Amino acid sequence: MPASFLGELLGTMVLVLLGNGVVANVLLTQSKGNNSGWIVITAGWAFAVMAGVFVAAAAGSPGADLNPAVTVAVIVRGGYDVTTGILHIVAQFIGAIIGATLVWLTYLPHWEATKDAGLKLACFSTGPAIRNTTTNLISEVVGTFVLVFVIFSIFSAGGATAGSPAAGVGPYLVAALVWGIGLSLGGPTGYAINPARDFGPRLASWVTGYQNAWVTGDGVQYWWLPILAPIIGALVGGGLFKLLVDRYIPAEDAPQEVGRA
Repeated sequence: MPASFLGELLGTMVLVLLGNGVVANVLLTQSKGNNSGWIVITAGWAFAVMAGVFVAAAAGSPGADLNPAVTVAVIVRGGYDVTTGILHIVAQFIGAIIGATLVWLTYLPHWEATKDAGLKLACFSTGPAIRNTTTNLISEVVGTFVLVFVIFSIFSAGGATAGSPAAGVGPYLVAALVWGIGLSLGGPTGYAINPARDFGPRLASWVTGYQNAWVTGDGVQYWWLPILAPIIGALVGGGLFKLLVDRYIPAEDAPQEVGRA
């Protein structure tokens, strides 16, 4: 078991607790944050990423993937072996389930007070604004591509070397990136861009009583899309970065990556 397992688990737990927590605060009836809007949700998710990165790093995972898609992209770049990557992904899913369960407990009285089943499900998992499998898939692929490619850019030799604007502030920049993705690209599907962030809470919502956790409002299976699309986006982002950027950077110049949330 790699030392980074606990860090990935705890970091993802905090990520989902604060990220899904802000969604619950905005959507659930009688919450003090009710109807405060998309800006609050996207900002809350950005802060969730920042907090998760610091927790993961403190608990033994300085890379702080917190996202199976990012882990896949790191493997594509040769960052670590497949076994370590798989264990990271397992830890991320466990952490996401725990984090979502804590959100459920935190807002316990509000689930009954909220009559709209769709709003309750949205506190756990994502769904399309307009259901179209092809365009929903494209939206998540593009969002995850941007996430991976820009994260790798932030922590590249050109982006995070001593004296550069990125040096020492990686977690904050990644948080700002996630905020930007939410603001710019999150409208079509709610920007899952993270299979653990979507599937783990979706599973937790099903266990805690939401029987329609796996489908959209019109009964179409949707759960697979926020898993598959981010993986595709990660493969594209990681592969293109390796092809277009890594080949021009001497290996000895590449800094240690910290905070790839």
